[in-house]
Amino acid sequence: MYLKKILWATAIIGLIVAAFFAYYVYKVMLKPNTAFNNEAAYVYIPSDATYEDVRKQLEPLLDDIASFDILAQKKQYISHIKAGKYAIKRGMSNNDIINSIRIHNLPVTVSFNNQGTLEKLAGRISKEIEADSISLLNAMQDDAFLGEHNFNQATALGMYLPNSYEFFWNTSAIKFRNRMLKEYQRFWTEDRIQKAHNLGLSPNQVITLASIVYEESKKPIEQPRIAGVYLNRLRIGMPLQADPTIKFAAYQLPEYKNTVIKRVLNVHKEIDSPYNTYTKLGLPPGLIAMPDLRAIDAVLNYEKHKFLYFVADASRLGYHKFAKTLTQHNKYASEYHRYLSSQGINR
Repeated sequence: MYLKKILWATAIIGLIVAAFFAYYVYKVMLKPNTAFNNEAAYVYIPSDATYEDVRKQLEPLLDDIASFDILAQKKQYISHIKAGKYAIKRGMSNNDIINSIRIHNLPVTVSFNNQGTLEKLAGRISKEIEADSISLLNAMQDDAFLGEHNFNQATALGMYLPNSYEFFWNTSAIKFRNRMLKEYQRFWTEDRIQKAHNLGLSPNQVITLASIVYEESKKPIEQPRIAGVYLNRLRIGMPLQADPTIKFAAYQLPEYKNTVIKRVLNVHKEIDSPYNTYTKLGLPPGLIAMPDLRAIDAVLNYEKHKFLYFVADASRLGYHKFAKTLTQHNKYASEYHRYLSSQGINR
């Protein structure tokens, strides 16, 4: 009888211990442990992060950080941190969370356009991925890399084609740059390369001309016609006389910093710069802006015509009037200049 009682007591104690152990396992591994109401929260783990860095991000998101610490230690996550962007979904257990931040590195969408310089582009990209703007700019301006791939400091911006791309958040500056090179090479298909060759232009020169076309007009319907005008001028050895290149040249000078030139004047056309297409023949040495893909294709698929001139149309702002003769052009130009004066735009 006494032995029976001992066995029963032992069994009950065993059950109690098992129950406590089961609850402990449940609490540490399987119990929901999130403290937010949104469907998901995101953590960004840097490449050099320690467990303490991860813990600081997780602590406000979890009900019980201590139980998470225990499981992180047991599953050796503490010594195997994985960089990246990770989602923690509402209601996840510690086990789910550790599996998520160990395995499910989420891609981020990186989009850019209208970044007129490498400095601005680097700043824009640094907001989307881990790499900082300085490391990005250094990678973009690396002379050895540029020379190896037929770029220079003036044409380097042309390698970065505006679009939306997927990256992992922990992408380094070098990996970002190399991926953009692959996207550039993918864009330049045999067909596009052949079209550039037929124009007597390199891909860099096509993008340089596209940057001028893009600055002249954001209207896709007009861009092939404007490209045709500039290509006609190049063929006959006529200066491009592109006002956007004058503005670009001016903005490089201290006296024009933080100004907006709304009207190109004769004084601007006298600026000594390789980008002054009123005084220099041919294309400028590099881009004056980041053209979109349609502007590049507008150059490659330019409209064939005999126009040599164009000027903004005062009756349809955003569009242009085209002319084959200087006499006709001067008439259109006078109309537009009268419009500018009527609006008080004198510089």
